[in-house]
Amino acid sequence: MAESDWDTVTVLRKKGPTAAQAKSKQAITAAQRRGEDLETTKKWSAGQNKQHLVTKNTAKLDRETEELHHERVTLEVGKVIQQGRQEKGMTQKDLATKINEKPQIISDYESGKAIPNNQVMGKIERAIGLKLRGKDIGQPLEAKPKKK
Repeated sequence: MAESDWDTVTVLRKKGPTAAQAKSKQAITAAQRRGEDLETTKKWSAGQNKQHLVTKNTAKLDRETEELHHERVTLEVGKVIQQGRQEKGMTQKDLATKINEKPQIISDYESGKAIPNNQVMGKIERAIGLKLRGKDIGQPLEAKPKKK
């Protein structure tokens, strides 16, 4: 019975306010009334996502003016891709699967909407066996001898 001493008192306390509650207007005014010390700091450019700001050059490119625009795949290249694919008896989806790309990419290249990517162009050239870059677009792709 030594543990149940009537003179000892156990006090259970609630947890303190969370960070959001401590910053609320009510919590601040209550702390001011109690006369507690408060520290307030103004954060510089708080709440703004600086990572995704649009710069002037990006906005210009988006408007695609005459002097500043993205180069697109020509319609000539698109037609060569389409003809080469059809000669091999492939659909856009088949060609996309063969080169490990999405079918939408093949569609964009054939319609002339895509921004050319040399890696993708190289994959398509090897898959359909026709040149898509350089002077002789549409000519058969010569197999280069493998280096030993």
